[in-house]
Amino acid sequence: MPPVKKKTVKKKTTSKKKTATKKRVATKKQIAANHRRAATAKRRALTAKLREDLKSTKATLRAARIAAKEELTLARAAAKAEIAVLKDQLDAALKRERELMKLAEKKTKMMLAAGERWEKKQMKNIQKMVPKKRR
Repeated sequence: MPPVKKKTVKKKTTSKKKTATKKRVATKKQIAANHRRAATAKRRALTAKLREDLKSTKATLRAARIAAKEELTLARAAAKAEIAVLKDQLDAALKRERELMKLAEKKTKMMLAAGERWEKKQMKNIQKMVPKKRR
């Protein structure tokens, strides 16, 4: 049989106790720096959001202004067309009124002339009836 080796017993070494790691206590300067960093990040995020909102608001306002301008242009054109129609109607009414005035004057003159003729005729008839001696 082959010789059996004896196991050698090794002495266990005791592990050294590790010293507890010191908790890192944040100093006031570090806390203030962290707060500043957080505030800066939040401020930048807010600024970016506000810029984006401003761009969209500007675009919306620009579109609204353009639409309002087009509406005003159309309204102005419609008003001009309506004014032209009303002027034409007024001109036609004035022309009609002038012609009616002419007709009324002509009719009045004709009635006056007819009245004068009738008066002369009646005067002649009356004079024929009255003897010449009384005249």
